[in-house]
Amino acid sequence: MDLSVINPILLLAALMSAATPILLAATGELVVERAGVLNLGVEGMMIVGAIAGFIVAVNTGSPALGFIGAAAGGAVLSLLFVFLTQVALANQVASGLGLTLFGLGLSALMGQSYVGVKPPRMADLDLGPLSDIPVLGRILFSHDAMVYIGLLIVLGVWAGLKFTRAGLILRAMGENHDAAHALGYKVKRIRTLAILFGGACAGMGGAYISLIRVPQWTEGMTAGVGWIALALVVFASWKPWRVLLGAYLFGGITQLQLNLQGAGVAIPVEYLAMSPYIVTIIVLVILSADKSRAPGSLGRIFHASH
Repeated sequence: MDLSVINPILLLAALMSAATPILLAATGELVVERAGVLNLGVEGMMIVGAIAGFIVAVNTGSPALGFIGAAAGGAVLSLLFVFLTQVALANQVASGLGLTLFGLGLSALMGQSYVGVKPPRMADLDLGPLSDIPVLGRILFSHDAMVYIGLLIVLGVWAGLKFTRAGLILRAMGENHDAAHALGYKVKRIRTLAILFGGACAGMGGAYISLIRVPQWTEGMTAGVGWIALALVVFASWKPWRVLLGAYLFGGITQLQLNLQGAGVAIPVEYLAMSPYIVTIIVLVILSADKSRAPGSLGRIFHASH
């Protein structure tokens, strides 16, 4: 066992990249749930975003267009959830599970001819002198654009929910959709927009895995990240800054266990592999002890009364 091979600076830099897929997916789902909708189809939207972004990036040679394609793919798939839950008024839990199963099958079909194909590489963002700062430059300013876009999305969601009228309406709808409807707000329209936003974020999270984290297409490559994102939102008590903390914690422990495996630590690989999930859940359960409750209308079907 040789722990000296673990470079703490590289470890901290890598955790930001490792956390980005789950951060994007969880932030999108947080907006959906704050609107009062429970979408368990995050995993399905992520995997469809992963293959949609991969196909667009390979055929255009542009990773940036790939992420746009991934956002579109995730949003289009979320329209199926919109139809089932907002139009047909189907059960949200069953619809979300169906969406995940459908997404996994659809992505496998779409990706058959892309196995073994290498996507174009996305270059790190050139931040000039910031990247040359000792220690901090390597940790904070040497990443691709999607890492910073993910952080901006979290910041935008936090500010939007806390300080804007649209955020107040969204939160009110999540707490009591009947009262929001009585005040004249279009509940289904606003929830549809929230679901589309969640789908686009999940799609980009999936594309980050297929284009940057593991630059190739493999069937089922999201490997449960969508489910972790769902749990993250609940344990984070529907607060954006806690989602950020949980995602970075998960990313950090994931990178640490990979480094420990490489260093030959005498701990069974299975225990190291499960450690990110255990540590993240324990920390978020402790954080959620402030009794923050779920949005009052979460998961409830809205019946418009005339």
